[in-house]
Amino acid sequence: MFGQKKQVLQALDTDLVVEFLQKTLPFNELDYSTLSDLAKHASIDFYPKGTRILEQDTSQVDFIYLIQTGGVKLYLQDKAGEITLKDYRGEGSTFGALAIIQGSKSSMTVEAVEDTFCFLFPKKSFLNLLRTHPGFSQYYLKVFSQNYIQKSFDELRKEKLSPKTEGSLYLFTVKVNDIIRRKPEIITPVQNIQQAAQRMSDLGIGSLLIKDEYGKIAGIITDKDIRSKVVARGLPYSTEVERIMTSPVKTISAHKVCFDALLDMMSNRIHHLAVQDGERIIGLITSHDILVLQGESPVYLFKEIMHQHRIERLYEISMKVPLVVRPLIEEGAKANNITRMITILNDLILGRLLALLEENLGPPPVPYCWLLMGSEGRKEQTFRTDQDNALIYQDPENEQKKKEAENYFNIFSQEAINHLVKCGYPLCQGGNMASNPKWCQPLSVWKRYFSNWVNKPEPQEVLNSTIFFDFRPACGSMFLGYELKEFLRSLVQGKDLFLRYLAQDCFRTRPPLSFFKNFIVDRDGVHKNRLDLKARGLVPFWDFARVMALRHGIMETNTLERMEMLDREGHIPHSLFVRARESYEFQMQLRFINQLKLMEAGEAPHNYINPAELTDLEKQTLKGAFSVISDLQSFLKETFKLSMA
Repeated sequence: MFGQKKQVLQALDTDLVVEFLQKTLPFNELDYSTLSDLAKHASIDFYPKGTRILEQDTSQVDFIYLIQTGGVKLYLQDKAGEITLKDYRGEGSTFGALAIIQGSKSSMTVEAVEDTFCFLFPKKSFLNLLRTHPGFSQYYLKVFSQNYIQKSFDELRKEKLSPKTEGSLYLFTVKVNDIIRRKPEIITPVQNIQQAAQRMSDLGIGSLLIKDEYGKIAGIITDKDIRSKVVARGLPYSTEVERIMTSPVKTISAHKVCFDALLDMMSNRIHHLAVQDGERIIGLITSHDILVLQGESPVYLFKEIMHQHRIERLYEISMKVPLVVRPLIEEGAKANNITRMITILNDLILGRLLALLEENLGPPPVPYCWLLMGSEGRKEQTFRTDQDNALIYQDPENEQKKKEAENYFNIFSQEAINHLVKCGYPLCQGGNMASNPKWCQPLSVWKRYFSNWVNKPEPQEVLNSTIFFDFRPACGSMFLGYELKEFLRSLVQGKDLFLRYLAQDCFRTRPPLSFFKNFIVDRDGVHKNRLDLKARGLVPFWDFARVMALRHGIMETNTLERMEMLDREGHIPHSLFVRARESYEFQMQLRFINQLKLMEAGEAPHNYINPAELTDLEKQTLKGAFSVISDLQSFLKETFKLSMA
């Protein structure tokens, strides 16, 4: 819609603008007089959903835009037309500042993803603020100094991964008429919206075709039309469907391949196509039908997991998780989003597996909760993370129940672990799994374990706490896991000696850089000249976030979420948090790319990288990431009054 909307700038009540600026970084650091002067030059503009506000390499940026309501997306488009999403921004966020500072045209396209109002401040006013207010200027300079980090992410995304052809093969070989699921459902133009909605609900479908008085297909109505054109606009349900139908109906020949259908949907920005055989409409297909065909849709994988009635079928399904993750990496998703997707899918597989196992073995004698630890507990799983799990069950009421519980959960946990191995999740080499009787215990025993580790912080106890204190409840009677979490939170409060031991343990891993800032790699063995990114680069971030979270009663386990909460509550300097977040995400991204390349080459994924294979920019960014480790350790030294020797 770029260029189709006439820009109408409206003058504003300055008090309204000042009130908004006082709640928005970095404007809220300016005095009232400065804000009032800025507000006098402000205007407001409205951008309907889909409007391109700025065009990459084309738009001259004359204002800095501050979003009052709504939201925008920022993206790049290369010469081949490929779009890379860079960011979403909402209320209180700005865009256009970089182009003004650099005196250039917009480097990205900015498009409204919903109806959006923006305050607009002239370039001259913005540049004057940068010159006269160092704190305000420093805010933007800090943001843009992170550009090299983003460039490093881009280079990682463009790593030469082997072409993904399987999904494409189906798209080019399967005919459109082969994926039609049912005959089209047809109504007349004079039927009302309520009748149409009832028909779709009764049949479990999302669209209806509309036939005119001459017997021709005149339009289509979808469940989305009812939401956006009726409910959102307050139309009465007695309105005739011809008022809201889309016409004419987009069609495709039944003999075209699915790739052609996908192109039609993308180019027309629609999700339904009527399939035409000669003069007849023989069915409807949707974008979801094609995603199901590809087997790479998270929604499809979710449904496939939940509909399984045999554990053995989950073995094959679990191998499809990388198919879903790969497009996320290609599209530039950050590591935290990727791990969240993997965590959700792995949790679904685990939950379904345990539910089916209960059906096979019968109901458990007492409630239980399956715990996940390590990277699973932190929701930071990569493609094939080793198992780290345990089982907690309610204390049996008598000796007979105790024996029943021990026998049941011994068999249950052993079978569960074996099935997880067949799903592709390797055994924990340290034996930290529910199949180990030591880690399959009633709640009272787990509380005793935790008390011993905290009150007697010997080396083995500290090691156990670094593994088990990242636990989260995953399946079963979750209240047991939450009770144990609350017990841990209360237990560590005021336990300065334990926390000091845990903090001291954070110094066992030094930044893998030599005095001359070269990477320290393995000098021999299977991984000669390679660097263990997990042990040398990521573990220090996990350790730092864990000990600081425990110290401040934060029971979240994800590393980034722990650090975000520590930052939000003022327990760590904001500048340290920003550097740590960027450094951690870059390493995780590098880890994903490396593991994906190994898997597609038919090798088992691991955490070793060869620094010689990195670009100069990637090396620079990785060295910067490793230098943050020293900053984290220095902060711990100061906080806990430790010796770093």
